[in-house]
Amino acid sequence: MTLEILTSDALTGVRHGFFTRRGGASSGVFSGLNCGYGSSDQAEIVAINRARVADAMGVAADHLLGVHQIHSATAVTVDGPTPDKPRADALVTATPGLALSVLTADCQPVLFADVEAGVIGAAHAGWRGARNGVLEATVEAMEALGARRADITAVIGPSISQRAYEVGPEFLEEFLDDDPDNGRFFIAGDGDRLLFDLPAFGLAALRATGVGHAEWTRHCTFSDPDRFYSYRRTTHAKEADYGRLIAAITLGNGRE
Repeated sequence: MTLEILTSDALTGVRHGFFTRRGGASSGVFSGLNCGYGSSDQAEIVAINRARVADAMGVAADHLLGVHQIHSATAVTVDGPTPDKPRADALVTATPGLALSVLTADCQPVLFADVEAGVIGAAHAGWRGARNGVLEATVEAMEALGARRADITAVIGPSISQRAYEVGPEFLEEFLDDDPDNGRFFIAGDGDRLLFDLPAFGLAALRATGVGHAEWTRHCTFSDPDRFYSYRRTTHAKEADYGRLIAAITLGNGRE
């Protein structure tokens, strides 16, 4: 099956993609393009899936770079493959021939580009990372490589939407402690439950940094099981494990 790759017109000028689960070699609960070695899927099958992604991005398999994601606010600068993945949740580069990638299954995958400066970034932004500042850290790391905030475009890919993201009152309190204005990202649910708008929170954080353009592709991971993996959907279904979606971006000049 052919890979399904979602793109944004806002990122014209750089090869990029938010890959759905379609077109992969995994089976069972992982059926499709599971790109996460952290899952219990067979490592050799995950490697096949990742090689397909690298090929689609026009880079060698070992030039599809990622990080050991820990829900942090840490962004690292990379200029080539390394033996071990750094513990971080975002990576940036000005080096052609590398594809930066992040893995998600409800959290926000965010791809960044300043085409004029030739600087790109990728971030994994769940509620914790976004709250702690991973998006701001990515913009700062890009700036250190010569990017200008006003020239940066940031696109949030498939993520859990507000209608599917039920949380408790203590979750709301944490956000209100940070900033009372954060209440705008919550609406009432059933009983004492609330519904949290993660993409809106991410967009607000991005726009506050002064980037030139920020958008969400408006795809909900929870609500579309044929296309997306979802940690929350898997939890509700009491399945043993779940696949990881991949998003990637490159400046090109790899095997092209």
